[in-house]
Amino acid sequence: MNTLRNCRALLAVILLSCWGYTFATDSSPLARDMTATLSLLGMPCGQVVNVVTQGNRDYLVTCSQKNRYRIYVNAQGRVTAEKR
Repeated sequence: MNTLRNCRALLAVILLSCWGYTFATDSSPLARDMTATLSLLGMPCGQVVNVVTQGNRDYLVTCSQKNRYRIYVNAQGRVTAEKR
């Protein structure tokens, strides 16, 4: 019985640590969209950790790999990313 109690306690600690980690990262819908956008444009990023809105359809993003990009819609209506 003591071993079963220890296993349950260990499992609870592991689950709580993982649960806390998932909420520590910026997983907002906008950050996920920017991560997908950079991936589709072929830009190395990993995961977007910070998004700053500069204007309408104009964003400055910071990636987990420390890269920074400006993502915006150009005059032709296409989504573009520039490395900063």
